[in-house]
Amino acid sequence: MSLPDPEPRRLPLRRMPQGTWARQRPTWREASPKLIDAALQRALARPSGNWYVLAASREVRADRPFGRVVAGTELVAWRTPDGSVHAGPGACPHLGAPLCRGAVNRGRLLCRWHGLSLGAEGFPGWRPYPAHDDGVLVWVRLDHVGGEEPLGAPVVGARPPAARRIAAVESLAGRCEPEDVVANRLDPWHGSWFHPYSFVGLRVTEVPEGPDPDPDRMVVDVGFKVAGRLGVPVRAEFTCPGPRTVVMRIIEGEGEGSVVETHATPLGVDERGVPRTAVIEATIAASERTGFTLARGFAGAVRPVMRMAARRLWRDDLDYAERRYLMRSRAGRQG
Repeated sequence: MSLPDPEPRRLPLRRMPQGTWARQRPTWREASPKLIDAALQRALARPSGNWYVLAASREVRADRPFGRVVAGTELVAWRTPDGSVHAGPGACPHLGAPLCRGAVNRGRLLCRWHGLSLGAEGFPGWRPYPAHDDGVLVWVRLDHVGGEEPLGAPVVGARPPAARRIAAVESLAGRCEPEDVVANRLDPWHGSWFHPYSFVGLRVTEVPEGPDPDPDRMVVDVGFKVAGRLGVPVRAEFTCPGPRTVVMRIIEGEGEGSVVETHATPLGVDERGVPRTAVIEATIAASERTGFTLARGFAGAVRPVMRMAARRLWRDDLDYAERRYLMRSRAGRQG
């Protein structure tokens, strides 16, 4: 599959190679478990500064609190009237009421049980956590969970400028650990086999080599299916800026510079002691085409479509991640 010419055509669609699912080229030989695991171990060794993705920026508002459990820590987040984001323990310090079910009044949390007002300055027995809004995602720093040297801000890769992008964030949860989600993304070879409804002709053209590869990335040529045999061919790279993040960036073809950030946030364990992880995926699309500029004017209608596409992929990929966790846990018990 060839990439588009440098000069963009009127339409980015191409006629993809015809074939059947069962007759496509097997990729199991290239998908070396040792290569995938080596890439995973390098990712897990990178510092995070104890930052965890909490939610999409749009989910944390000034008119109501947002709640989520991260790594067993109950959290609540809200905004003050100036738009600043704040996060703190999710239980009221008075009698433990869930603050996410309270209210935000003039930039302060208001507990619905007895009306205790809490703000960014804290309260005896209740201390806010560092929070960061990067314009797409809200992060929270949990030093007691991460145990690393804290960083002043999370590690966020380059993104298209806010003035010319459409960003959509989708979140799902599965019974696995963050490393299982990252391992899924570090196996691009499964794309055309596991997601034939979205990808065609996927070919990995570059893999990291050596104990300390530079650059530490995987590069793929792939066609994104649109309808029937019509698709959009691109070249993309996969990198890991942190231990719980994989970034796919289009480096050639339609939408060059667009990124898909996959963040794995540990939630805790269920009643059976099985770990649960949230996949929080940010799709940040950009294009120089006039049609995309017009589409930005209808971003409110475009985002649900982008989220639906991400959800469809991750319904399958969470099966992959959950299966990987199951196999690891079985091997651990047998060992």
